[in-house]
Amino acid sequence: MAKGTKKKETLTPEEKLQQALVPVEEQPYPVPENWCWVYGLGFLEQMETKKPTGDYFKYIDIDAIDNKRQIVSKPKVLPVNEAPSRASRYLHEGDTVFSMVRPYLKNIAYIDKSIADSIASTGFYVCTPRKNVNKRYCYFLMTSPYVIGGLNSFMKGDNSPSIRKEELEHFPYPLSPLPEQQRIVARIESLFAKLDEVKEKAQAIVDGYEDRKAAILHKAFTGELTVKWREEKGIDYNSWKKEQFANVTINLDHKRIPLSKAERANLTKIYDYYGASGIIDKVDKFIFDGRYLLIGEDGANLVMRSKPIAFIAEGKFWVNNHAHIIETKSDITIDFLCFFINSIDLIPFVTGSAQPKMTQAKMNTIPVPVPTIQEQKRIVSLISETLNNEETVKSIAQSVLDQIDTMKKSILARAFRGELGTNDPADEPAVELLKKVLEEEK
Repeated sequence: MAKGTKKKETLTPEEKLQQALVPVEEQPYPVPENWCWVYGLGFLEQMETKKPTGDYFKYIDIDAIDNKRQIVSKPKVLPVNEAPSRASRYLHEGDTVFSMVRPYLKNIAYIDKSIADSIASTGFYVCTPRKNVNKRYCYFLMTSPYVIGGLNSFMKGDNSPSIRKEELEHFPYPLSPLPEQQRIVARIESLFAKLDEVKEKAQAIVDGYEDRKAAILHKAFTGELTVKWREEKGIDYNSWKKEQFANVTINLDHKRIPLSKAERANLTKIYDYYGASGIIDKVDKFIFDGRYLLIGEDGANLVMRSKPIAFIAEGKFWVNNHAHIIETKSDITIDFLCFFINSIDLIPFVTGSAQPKMTQAKMNTIPVPVPTIQEQKRIVSLISETLNNEETVKSIAQSVLDQIDTMKKSILARAFRGELGTNDPADEPAVELLKKVLEEEK
């Protein structure tokens, strides 16, 4: 921890320097010879306390931070007479705000010109770099894995684990010569810009997956997906029929076998059904062998409080009484019907407000397109193949996004170890610049 028993104003320049520098035995890892290790108060100015004035003020609290992009995205404009008691940290252009509450969430942001002169919450530590520190160097340092991981170790508390400002001020930071700081910032920003280009494209692929899936399903059930196939087979689109759901399905809800309380308590197997992200669970036992369509909500209890969805179940399974159990008639395949149900908006067929659900009567009115069995099988094959390809592409794009985040962390880790290949041993040592800055202090 930083040392010092005298008041700041009575310290000599040499004593100030020794108080700012981290002893060799406390330095976390080796850095280039012309770098030095300093405590937080050795390279940061004291925070400025200022209460809001005037009629309105711009307020930055934790909710204002976009912790994915490390920017202030939602500053609040509040009347001064409604200012929160925590609104007292004055912000300058080039400051970095660092949330002391749950620092692992990385609620950190650089204060640009548009946010300068705002007031931040006391939940932040406002890092205002001294003259020997490049402002962007300070920002990148505070977002680095070394700083975030190190400060996380000081967290205390259960509900809102936090660190104290003293822990941030007495934490050891690597400080390079000022020209090297500028080179490090330029290299980081150049590398990050290239990665962000790739990230933007990968994110667009991930974000567009649902739209692409919806487009594929729309083409499938309007006949567009199989136009070429019909031409090759000499089949006309007029072969498609329009039927109500009740005319092509058999509802088997009445064939449930209730479980006793004891039987429910002793359930040992829960069926993990085809295509589902959750499970169907714990209320009734359905004992038929075969393939059945289950229509309910995507989730363990299938209570229709969000978009209804369909899954195919096979063999024996447990299913609660909020999922409809459907068997298809001979003129429609269960796979075709399942894809169709998941392609349309079922909300208009849901009734009730307290506990919304889709009744059998409402479900029976759903209009269903019915091409020939041969074309249904072709549609299912094309949908499955196309969606599998889309899911593969989405998975690759998500993997790229994960790799980019890992690469950025690696770049920051290497930057503050002097491993980016930018250090010039001929630069004036950082300790000399620190010495000059401390000598100029009043």
